[in-house]
Order: sequence, then C-alpha cells, then structure tokens
Amino acid sequence: MNRHGINRRDALKTLTAAGAGAATLPLWVSTLQQVAEARATSGAAQSAAPSVFTQAQYETVDLLSDLVIPETDTAGARQARVAAFIDTILSDAPSAERDRFLDGLDWLDARSAELFGATFAAAAPEQQTALLTIVSSPENDSPADRIGVEFFQAMKSLTVTGYYTSRIGMLQELDDNAAVTFTEKLGCQHPEHKA
Repeated sequence: MNRHGINRRDALKTLTAAGAGAATLPLWVSTLQQVAEARATSGAAQSAAPSVFTQAQYETVDLLSDLVIPETDTAGARQARVAAFIDTILSDAPSAERDRFLDGLDWLDARSAELFGATFAAAAPEQQTALLTIVSSPENDSPADRIGVEFFQAMKSLTVTGYYTSRIGMLQELDDNAAVTFTEKLGCQHPEHKA
C-alpha cells in the first residue's frame, strides 16, 4: 500500500477497467489481460528485441500505444516501451489469443489500405484518428469491423497495463516509488551521492 492508500494491484485493475471497459471485453482479450497482469506483477524483464512482432508490426504497435497514451508533460507509452511489453505478453500468451491479436493488426492495415490507400502506420495522422474512431465507437456493431473493434480493445487494455506498470508510469503518473515492482533499488543517481 502506498501513501495514498491504494495498492498497486487495485490501481492496475481500476486503470484497466477504466481504459478498456474490462467488464465487456471479449474472452480472448480478457485472457491477454490476465497474462499482462500476471507479467506486470511478477516484475519479469522484457526482451530487448521483438520475439513475436515483425519490425513493421512492432512499429505499428508502438505507434498505436503512443496514440492511446501520448507524450504530454509526462512521458507517453512509446517512452515506456509499451510495444516491447505487448510483444512479451504475446510471447507468453496462448497461441489462439496471440493469433487473434496479430490478425487484428493485419485487419487494421487492410482496413486502412481500403479506406486510405496506405497501411495504418503510413496513413496520415488524421486518417489514423478516423480509423481508430471507427473501431472505438460504442455504436459500431458492424460484423465487418468486429475484428478491429476487438483488436483495439485489446490494444488499449494492454497499453494501459504496460504503461502504468512501467517505471515511467509508476513514477510519473501514479506517484509510486515502484519499490513493490522493481527488485533493483538504484538509490540516488546523482554522481555526488553514489557510494
């Protein structure tokens, strides 16, 4: 429990529910979220290089995470390496859920190409926003968009979890010193204070 009376696990569940409507998540998205929460609470390290994503997929997920939590006066999802977190989650996830996520990435590029003549990452920022608005709309019950709607629910949920369990999210957004999360306690990093 931190000085604000909220423990890390409860904060994570609250943030995830708020960010992605956890009560209404499809089963495969909920499964990925459970893997993410287990990974986040274990404090296990992420791999340096993508193990599931191709470079193009990694760049798209990096862009998407940054659109979900952009840099403002604090660091965004890109600085928190959320795409690497998601890659690690997918490497730990059951193959069916991993495949659904990757199918969603493929759908996003195909739908972007259909609408704008370019992959999602190559589309103009206003086109990216337009497509994400389509897949975020609560009124969107189109069978043709179902894959994209579910994928973006997964993307938002994993981005929120990855960001708020990162060192950046814990320190800058949750005002938590991360002592519960990080096993290595670096202490003061000013040269004059190192022993």
